[in-house]
Amino acid sequence: MSSDSTTVLFGLPGVRVKKVACAADGARVVHVVPDDEAAAACPQCGVVSTSVRQRRTSRPRDVPYGEQPLRVRWHKVQYACQQDACPRKAFTEQIDELPAGARVTGRLRRHVATRIGEGLPVSVAGAGLLGWPAAHDAFVAAVVEQLPEPEPVRVLGIDETRRGKPRWARDAGSGTWTKLETFETNFVDLAGTQGLLGQASGRTKANVVAWLTDRGQAWTDAVEVVAMDPCATYRAAVAEALPRARIVADHFHLVRLANQALTDVRRRVTWITHGRRGRASDPEWAQRRRLLRGYERLTGEQFRRMWNDLVDADPSGRILTAWITKEELRRLLACARTGGHRQEISARLHRFNAWCADSRLPELERLAGTIEAWWPEVLGFLQTGITNAGTEATNRTVKTAARTAYGFRNLENQRRRVRFACTRRNRRVTVC
Repeated sequence: MSSDSTTVLFGLPGVRVKKVACAADGARVVHVVPDDEAAAACPQCGVVSTSVRQRRTSRPRDVPYGEQPLRVRWHKVQYACQQDACPRKAFTEQIDELPAGARVTGRLRRHVATRIGEGLPVSVAGAGLLGWPAAHDAFVAAVVEQLPEPEPVRVLGIDETRRGKPRWARDAGSGTWTKLETFETNFVDLAGTQGLLGQASGRTKANVVAWLTDRGQAWTDAVEVVAMDPCATYRAAVAEALPRARIVADHFHLVRLANQALTDVRRRVTWITHGRRGRASDPEWAQRRRLLRGYERLTGEQFRRMWNDLVDADPSGRILTAWITKEELRRLLACARTGGHRQEISARLHRFNAWCADSRLPELERLAGTIEAWWPEVLGFLQTGITNAGTEATNRTVKTAARTAYGFRNLENQRRRVRFACTRRNRRVTVC
């Protein structure tokens, strides 16, 4: 590549800037010529030709630079192939950035693909860089190049996101309405930097097993831990497709179950006491948010006020019993931060189960039953400390990509755009 300053500033590999002129409308016109000897080689036989047939000039679009428009004039030569045995009689100079017949430079295609991948397709159209069909083709080519098949992972995260808005369909016979929802199951690399590995349609066992099986035996054998929400469908799928992997239940959703049980108890007590739903004048309703807050996040005054108000509002102590049980579950899950010692786990599990059993509240008994049913997975979290937080973060990016695009009508395009957005940490991206 030429080392003159204008060519270096222009920065298009394989060309040399011959001159720069200003058009009548103020646009800068950059005249470039090939700066690569291979451009004069016949694409059929590879022999460099010196027999000039004619000279041509094309006007390919390029990346915008500065405030004034930039126009490129690509001056190239058409050669006659001098090899008698070559079936090609004539060819035109071409380089990687400007192949034969190209109307846009390669770097403009990459620039447009980056903008689309970063959720800026509207800016591509507004800037007049490329029409949407050409821009989308550039993005597809970039995805194929930059997003290969996922490599084996050690820790896999699984969760689902809803695709589009829920719809309702009415049964013609019974007249009942049925909620129709379309879900996508997301697979995320939690230990590495691959981000979103892929998506499977629906959230059924068969679809999850099929996606995992398609990765191959070596891929599935490499998975050691799978983090997920307490979902029986995903647990059954992982047990079948990844029998050697250890399943870990996400602690955030376990605490969420405890908070839901506490809320159910509070609502039931209010209904029994007042015969209605809670109101702002009810102490238990006024303290509803503090009930869901962790004990260590309450100030002394906040805790005393919450405790005294609930003692007065619920003399039976059912709401406070549910709150204490929730805190006991949080103390149990906190063992993951202290190393997950067996004796400590056993002692805190016993206290949690004792509070659930002694309360005789169906909501807490149901919570204890859920913890018991998922105890191997809960113990996996306590001993490894692995969470599904990375998958939840990916879910947010998936939803953001869909909202930015105002929804997708084509599932393949949606998955392509979503995965590109969820793997930006692996690439060095600059949006101009």
